[in-house]
Amino acid sequence: MRIDVLSREYPPEVYGGAGVHVAELVSALRARGDVEARVGCFGAPRTEVGTTAYGTPVELTDANAALKTLGTDLSMVQDRAGADLVHSHTWYANMAGHLSGLLHGIPHVATAHSLEPLRPWKAEQLGGGYALSSWAERQAFESAARVVAVSAAMRDDILRCYPSVDPDHVPVVHNGIDTERWQPRHDPDRARSLGVDPDRPSAVFVGRITRQKGLPHLLRAARDVPSDVQIVLCAGAPDTPEIAAEVEALVDELRATHPGVVWIPEMLPREDVTTLLTVATVFLCPSVYEPLGIVNLEAMACETAVVATATGGIPEVVVPGETGLLVPIEQETDGTGTPLDPARFEADLAAAITDAVSDPDRAAAWGRAGRARAVEHFSWGAVAASTLEVYEAVLAER
Repeated sequence: MRIDVLSREYPPEVYGGAGVHVAELVSALRARGDVEARVGCFGAPRTEVGTTAYGTPVELTDANAALKTLGTDLSMVQDRAGADLVHSHTWYANMAGHLSGLLHGIPHVATAHSLEPLRPWKAEQLGGGYALSSWAERQAFESAARVVAVSAAMRDDILRCYPSVDPDHVPVVHNGIDTERWQPRHDPDRARSLGVDPDRPSAVFVGRITRQKGLPHLLRAARDVPSDVQIVLCAGAPDTPEIAAEVEALVDELRATHPGVVWIPEMLPREDVTTLLTVATVFLCPSVYEPLGIVNLEAMACETAVVATATGGIPEVVVPGETGLLVPIEQETDGTGTPLDPARFEADLAAAITDAVSDPDRAAAWGRAGRARAVEHFSWGAVAASTLEVYEAVLAER
């Protein structure tokens, strides 16, 4: 069986959870021996056998970002000849998958890692391109043989945003975690070199600077966290200059009262991230939109307790009182995920962080339970097996 997996992100150009998912899924499928998994991705040329990268057509060099994406999608379609099935990930590659299915007469499966209708803040980033990305996702999902949801909450969102999609064609396959690569890494000297004191309590955030990740809410909440707690921000790649400026101003304000604020804007190698997670008292996920939240699995695999927003698929990962704490949130239903009462959400977030760091032994126990849960329920071998079942069901219908 030949499966062509299409994605914007693929190693070494990975910046988010979707890219991690694709890389690990392809590796697990190839390891089985009964699947030929070929990859089509965006970006610079790759040397990996079975993987081809596609750049932006030169005619679109100065075009809107969404139009560039669609141009790259078109470049990917011809090479899908000979595949039994094409599997696209995120709107960036959905149109490539959809058109490949039409051109070559093969089924298209799309995995939803997020939904454009639930990310309206992208209009700040893409302008009119947001209308293009929304159109591309709708067209692909409504035509796909299956739309895979990475959580039960994501499945509900898909059916709400795209009511014409057949509910029987929306299976749930959770994200996974490589618990060999993501495991505790005890290197206190490296932590110190990154600016973090391993002998003091710390709360770590890892993520892009985007409305989805809720970093401004976290920075306002941190004002009410004890000042001896280090707030470590592995945060970069801002969506817009506006949110970059907002975060910078909030960090400067927080540093006036909390001397232990550490901001690392560049993308760190995995070894450094696992080092920081290992020394952390707690990991923070203040997202207002998170289909599953693979970052929480990464933290749990490193035996780190998690404080996260009770939204999207996060409650399917984090067990309150067992692997961490969940922060309640009431949200707008306009797709932004904006808290109805931001001050209340931020106060609850501050209280949860303070509670989690107040008892290091309890936090450590939550961390150990988190790793056990990650190992038992979220292995990539299980994810690959479930994904293969989706492929087989689709092909059996032909």
